[in-house]
Amino acid sequence: METNVSDLILHQYAFSTFSEKVRVALGLKGLAYRCVDIAGVPPRPLLEPLTGGYRRAPVLQVGADIYCDTNIILPALERLFPAPQHPTFYPDGNEGLARALAFAWERAIWIPTIGVLTHFIGEHIPPEFIKDRKEGYLYVDISKEAMAPDLPLYRQRVTAQYAWLKTQLADGRRFVFGAAPSALDLACYQTIYLLRKNCPADVDTMLGIGGSACPIPGWYERIAALGQGTPTPMSAEDAFAAARDTKPAPVTHLLPNGDPGGLPAGAKVTVTPDDNARVPVAGTLVAASDTEIVIHRRDPQAGDLHIHFPRLGFDVLPA
Repeated sequence: METNVSDLILHQYAFSTFSEKVRVALGLKGLAYRCVDIAGVPPRPLLEPLTGGYRRAPVLQVGADIYCDTNIILPALERLFPAPQHPTFYPDGNEGLARALAFAWERAIWIPTIGVLTHFIGEHIPPEFIKDRKEGYLYVDISKEAMAPDLPLYRQRVTAQYAWLKTQLADGRRFVFGAAPSALDLACYQTIYLLRKNCPADVDTMLGIGGSACPIPGWYERIAALGQGTPTPMSAEDAFAAARDTKPAPVTHLLPNGDPGGLPAGAKVTVTPDDNARVPVAGTLVAASDTEIVIHRRDPQAGDLHIHFPRLGFDVLPA
């Protein structure tokens, strides 16, 4: 049985491009959901108890099940709202390739993209945001002054990534894999969205994606046309109550003792991003595979929670 769309709650903020990735994913699936606007910089006092301290955005909440990172949010939406009732994120059997290339694209291009962004709008980024990203998130000084010396390298790296995308789209296909959009399209889109949404049109010229001969602008508009589903505003208080007043769903899609590292169900573990915002989340292992891990936490106010993470990009260690 499908999850009721009224159970979907997206914790996000407008400037977050990874939130945009999920907003468009919800548009592709044609889903309604409730949307909680969170601060771009912590603290987030009603979200942190639900995530165990995980601090990146967005977070998808389904009752007392909390999904952290877009690379588990999209597979979860695919599982909960499958094809053919809803369009798939993995057309033509390309799930493995789409997930792998999406991960690689985002890892390779993220800091260079920010370097280009700060060239154009760095003076408008609030100082508290820059301080937070340096001290608790990216561990990189993203001020315009700090990033400016490496602009030629950032531009070089971004245009090299875009060259791959231009080559793939050069035969006139509508999306990366052909006629239908995929998770890979959404990953590529969200990093370009950051620049095209916030920078002047000069950014297209700088990065070689301007003009009618380039296939990227047309592809970009096709992704944007997918929309953002049907969001309804929700307060953080109501989202917290939705978790508190329910129980996590039974984990039936993973084996209790399926952890590839041999950690048994019931083991105390920590789960920590391996790149940035490296805040460990502690809990009890519920179930795992080589693609996902689910831990249980009991919060004094929110109650029992299942927190879901992708395996790729996260370190899972005995507590």
